[in-house]
Amino acid sequence: MDTLLTAADAALRTLFAPHRAQEASPARHCAKPEMEPAQQRLSGALMRVNHVGEICAQALYTAQATMTRDEQLRAHLWQAAREEGDHLAWTRERLDELGDRPSLLNPLWYAGAFAIGVVASKISDAVSLGFVVETENQVSAHLQSHLERLPEEDEASRAIVARMKDDEERHAADALAAGALELPAPAKALMQVAAKVMTTTAHYI
Repeated sequence: MDTLLTAADAALRTLFAPHRAQEASPARHCAKPEMEPAQQRLSGALMRVNHVGEICAQALYTAQATMTRDEQLRAHLWQAAREEGDHLAWTRERLDELGDRPSLLNPLWYAGAFAIGVVASKISDAVSLGFVVETENQVSAHLQSHLERLPEEDEASRAIVARMKDDEERHAADALAAGALELPAPAKALMQVAAKVMTTTAHYI
């Protein structure tokens, strides 16, 4: 019962509570000039997609931390979730500054990522960590594409995305060091398809 309540509390906080970062946003010292409407819409759409990614990260790490019986691994996963929580706060703050909104489908994205975390954890901790590695690698590549697409004038969004990319790569390396099992090619391909559906939809909805 305690496990279920913890998971439910984490879901409600992620989806509905105000997000507060433990570390100040990387964009705090960046200039935030007025942008052309098209540029602002693009930045808003890309940051909405990034915000969805952080919603999914919270769900994945919460599921894995809830399911594992390894106390050391659980502590590691909760620490990663807290760091991803900063990303969640930063992207939401930037969305507000851009006058844009989060995805209307965030509860759906959370539920899907949580289910993946549960299924992976049921197989083994090594497989669960393998999902972390592959997820973070795909997210890192995705963030790199955003750095290439974000308007040059949008220094604030670019600073946030660059810091997130560094953190995601570190999380992947940490999961590998903790004993992650490399996922088979079909599983990686399926994750790429699911990510493509999510990012394409979240860009608009």
